[in-house]
Amino acid sequence: MGFFDFMTEEIAIDLGTANTLIIHLDKVVVDSPSIVARDRVSGKIIAVGREANMMQGKTHENIKTIRPLKDGVIADFDASEKMISMFIKNIPALKKKWFPPALRMVICIPSGITEVEMRAVRESAERVNGKEVYLIHEPMAAAIGIGLDIMQPKGNMIVDIGGGTTEIAVIALGGIVCDKSVKIAGDVFTNDIIYYMRTQHNLYVGESTAEAIKIEIGSATEDLKSPPEDKSIQGRDLLTGKPKQVQVSYREIAKALDKSILRVEDAVMETLSQTPPELAADIYNTGIYLAGGGSMLRGLDRRLSLKTDLPVYIAEDPLRAVVRGTGIALKNLERYKSILIK
Repeated sequence: MGFFDFMTEEIAIDLGTANTLIIHLDKVVVDSPSIVARDRVSGKIIAVGREANMMQGKTHENIKTIRPLKDGVIADFDASEKMISMFIKNIPALKKKWFPPALRMVICIPSGITEVEMRAVRESAERVNGKEVYLIHEPMAAAIGIGLDIMQPKGNMIVDIGGGTTEIAVIALGGIVCDKSVKIAGDVFTNDIIYYMRTQHNLYVGESTAEAIKIEIGSATEDLKSPPEDKSIQGRDLLTGKPKQVQVSYREIAKALDKSILRVEDAVMETLSQTPPELAADIYNTGIYLAGGGSMLRGLDRRLSLKTDLPVYIAEDPLRAVVRGTGIALKNLERYKSILIK
């Protein structure tokens, strides 16, 4: 075992719909969009991560950009495996090795995932040389990453708004007591913006542009304390076919996202209504913790707080909370053995 241990590298992976993050030796070594670009003729992957992301929406017919994950689960097995293996090959410390090391890995998965989808993740990991593969549920990883002591007999509520799914869970004694996974998250918000721009401004914008709008002026309410400046947006005019530019304010984006955010609110309320009374009492005192990129939407914390009458806290680095927690679980395998899925 000793020699094998010496040869084994440990990595923690947050395989997300929008972004993939990898921790190796306590450092985030990969933080890239989950997207690959494939040459249609040769079938080779020509770019991955940032590089492929810049190609999105700008490709000719010989290049196709693929997002291998949809709604938090693997949709394109081949592309996802190639993507993971390229990310792992790009880890600086592993580049120096003569031959690919055996990997002990912890990967996080959505809580509403099926057996088949779970097997796809595990098989992907095994094909990139994962010798010991553990899986951890996303809300668990988020809770650990936020710094909560999840083994205590105390209830904590986590809302993790990612790219493909929003994971809501009440956690106590190192387990998920009640959870809900809804497919309303960052990607849906982006599509809401595209639809709004089409219908209200006759402007056709691409995904990357819509994403930029969401990040720069996106909002969950129409009355923000410190509103962002209006943003000028370029796209194609649907009436004349000419490129054009329009000014958009955060209030319009709040209108565009309202329906989807209502559904997230409803899911939170439903989870609260299924929580056992003792844990509900704990949550009244501890509040709700938000993680994931979606939690950075302006005014979302306040809106959820008004809806639930509970304090709402945003994790300090919400995009990395999940991978941090996954990394901590990897380092303390013994302590967290009970919550990992072997």
